[in-house]
Amino acid sequence: MIAPGASLGLLGGGQLGRMFAMAAQSMGYRVTVLDPGADSPAGSVADRHLQGDYLDDAPLRELAATCAGATTEFENVPADSLRFLARHCVVSPAADSVAVTQDRIAEKSFLRDNGFPVAPFRVVRSLADLDGSEAAALVPGVLKVSRFGYDGKGQARVRSLDEARAAWTALGGEACVLERWLPLARELSVVVARGFDGEVRTFPVAENYHQHGILDVSIVPARVPDALAAQARENAVALAAKLDYRGVLCVEFFVLDDRRLLVNEIAPRPHNSGHYTIDACVTSQFEQQVRVLAGVPLGDTSLHSPVVMVNILGEAWLHAGGEPDWSAVLAHPRAKLHLYGKREARAGRKMGHYTVLADSLVDSLADSLDEALAQALRIRERLKPLAQPAQSIPSDALA
Repeated sequence: MIAPGASLGLLGGGQLGRMFAMAAQSMGYRVTVLDPGADSPAGSVADRHLQGDYLDDAPLRELAATCAGATTEFENVPADSLRFLARHCVVSPAADSVAVTQDRIAEKSFLRDNGFPVAPFRVVRSLADLDGSEAAALVPGVLKVSRFGYDGKGQARVRSLDEARAAWTALGGEACVLERWLPLARELSVVVARGFDGEVRTFPVAENYHQHGILDVSIVPARVPDALAAQARENAVALAAKLDYRGVLCVEFFVLDDRRLLVNEIAPRPHNSGHYTIDACVTSQFEQQVRVLAGVPLGDTSLHSPVVMVNILGEAWLHAGGEPDWSAVLAHPRAKLHLYGKREARAGRKMGHYTVLADSLVDSLADSLDEALAQALRIRERLKPLAQPAQSIPSDALA
């Protein structure tokens, strides 16, 4: 066990790292952040900030020498950095587990080969891979770069093979995955934690809505049948075991119109759709990340209250012509505002989020969740955190 008072290392300086650092500090740990930027959300709250590339020898050795354990806040940290640190301190998650999720080709192949249901896909490394009947069966579809794509970046919707070839060229001729576009009834996610001793906990299932590939709204608990939610959680636990994963990860799912459940993506870290856990659960996903790394028992993941989370993007600043009017959030007694300390607001940049907790005095869980959703959307309309109208959110549960 790594006891409070010790230093924990963090690779990455973004908002996920910021929330990890705050959770760790509240438990008595010191946090050292390694990040290339001179100013970062995590670096601004950490006890120590080492500025340098993740493969730079000096800061990496300094982190290894001064920290009892190390983790990461994003999936694209070099696996070799994690392997180096693992020779000197506890590391969670392990490099081999992260490596699978860093590359869509490796990830999709891992899922398929281990029996997890995924959308039909094809690896595209050349224009020749976009010829023939097998490729034709995957359009309309989505072409996704194999590495470094996130929040809708590095993706293109294609309706024909001609469009797919043009998109592949526009994406720089990088290795890609062409995935069949399927009719969706819902998108879900499950955050799961797995300790070094094999202990596993899952958080309540989130129901997610996106705008231009960026998460907009999460509703918890997901308004889906109990059996479907249980299936999602079981798949997430099984996936973590197959990866031999030790840490916190998120599994994103598609629910098709015929109610089949498919695995979409794996994020080897806390996830945007799990931010609700800070305000609505006994243990947040970030405290859980600390607990796994420190080797202490996992925390209770029970939900205090139904909750709705909304992302705040840079568009809110652009709409306001400066700092938004936060009274839209703060005037509501069951709303919680979280800002990430980023100095520059840009379109599509995640600047913060807010949650609206349901009223526990309302008799019906469904009614209380509906009211929380309505209030969250009213706040969103005032802040206007999106450039365009958001994806339509159904008013009823999935039967």
